[in-house]
Amino acid sequence: MSIFLNFLRRGYNQPRRATWGERLALKIGRYLALRNKNVEIAKSASISPDAMINPRSGKITIGEKSIISPQAVLQGNIKIGNNVSVQVRTIIVGYGTCEEPSGLISIGDNTRIAPNCMLIASDHVFADPNKPIREQGMKPGHITIEDDVWIAGGVHINAGVTIGRGSVIGAGAVVTKDIPPMSVAVGVPAKVIKKRG
Repeated sequence: MSIFLNFLRRGYNQPRRATWGERLALKIGRYLALRNKNVEIAKSASISPDAMINPRSGKITIGEKSIISPQAVLQGNIKIGNNVSVQVRTIIVGYGTCEEPSGLISIGDNTRIAPNCMLIASDHVFADPNKPIREQGMKPGHITIEDDVWIAGGVHINAGVTIGRGSVIGAGAVVTKDIPPMSVAVGVPAKVIKKRG
C-alpha cells in the first residue's frame, strides 16, 4: 500500500495537489482520518494518507490550509489551528476525553513543526519504587503552542508546557518549562538565549 501511495505522491514528503495522483492521495488521507469519530478537518487542509490520525477518547480538529505530512502521528485530544505544518515522523499525543480534556494539545495558527518532533501531553507517575511504573498511572497536562511558532527538528515538548507566540525552539531541544513569547530557546533542557526583535 505505501508503495502505491508513494507513487501517487511522486515521492514528495509534503502533501501536494499538483497532479491527479497527489489529489487522489489527499482524498484517501482525508477519508482515513475522517472515518474516526470526533475528527474534524477543514476543507482546505491536506492530510497525507500515511499519517496516523485517531482521537482515541478525545477529539482532533485540523484548521484551514494545515498540512499533516507522511508518517506523522496524531492521537488523542489535539486542536490544530490554521496554516499549520506538521512534518514527517512527528508524534503528537494528547490525553483526556472530549468532556475532560486534561491533556489537550493546542497548536496556534501559522506554526511550523519540523520532522521527528514529539509532543506528549502526559507523564508516567513513578513515585512508588515498590510498584511497577505501568501500574502507577499517568499525569496529563496541557501543551499550548501559541501562534507563529517554529519548532525545529527533533524537539521534545513535555506535558504542562506553553510556548509563547512568535517563539523559535532550536533543533533537538527538550522543552520542560514555559517559553515566553518572542523567545529563541535551545538546549536540554531548553533555555531562552535571546528575544526576537
